[in-house]
Amino acid sequence: MELEELTRFERARLLGARAIQISMGAKPLVEIKDSLDPIDIAYKELKEGVLPLDVIRNE
Repeated sequence: MELEELTRFERARLLGARAIQISMGAKPLVEIKDSLDPIDIAYKELKEGVLPLDVIRNE
């Protein structure tokens, strides 16, 4: 799912869930340069389209 298609609530949930995974030892899927903050890493994964989570909507 594209970054623009997500609501702010979906984006927050995805970033939070992935940040927890990273803080618990999951390997980042992007190159880390500036920040070691799990939320920053999760946001970079989301922007680059490699976030290993997805949103399933029941519409």
